[in-house]
Amino acid sequence: QVQLVESGGGLVQAGGSLRLSCAASGRTFGYYVMGWFRQAPGKEREFVSAISWSGGDRRYADSVEGRFTIIRDNAKNTLYLQVNSLKPEDTAVYYCAQSKRVNTILRPTTEYNYWGQGTQVTVSS
Repeated sequence: QVQLVESGGGLVQAGGSLRLSCAASGRTFGYYVMGWFRQAPGKEREFVSAISWSGGDRRYADSVEGRFTIIRDNAKNTLYLQVNSLKPEDTAVYYCAQSKRVNTILRPTTEYNYWGQGTQVTVSS
């Protein structure tokens, strides 16, 4: 069992930056792929980024490639998402999640079995 708590969201102007954090409890954090997803009002939850247990493999959605960076610190049981050059279309609730897998990064939400409560990111134009 693992519990995930996101923080770091907020209101920011277009072009700004935020650093989202996800604190995990439980001993299994370092063993699995971790991911970030987001959900805008009226839209389905979508994949943003994910990282393998070692940090050696990282994947990004095309829409955030080059602007977002995913990082994990297994010693601190914490996952981060550095979000730069924010756009109004990045406005959403951002969720961290733990995958069922160790090294294989898959994008469907069904591949993730633990979720945080989310943190709101709002980007004004």
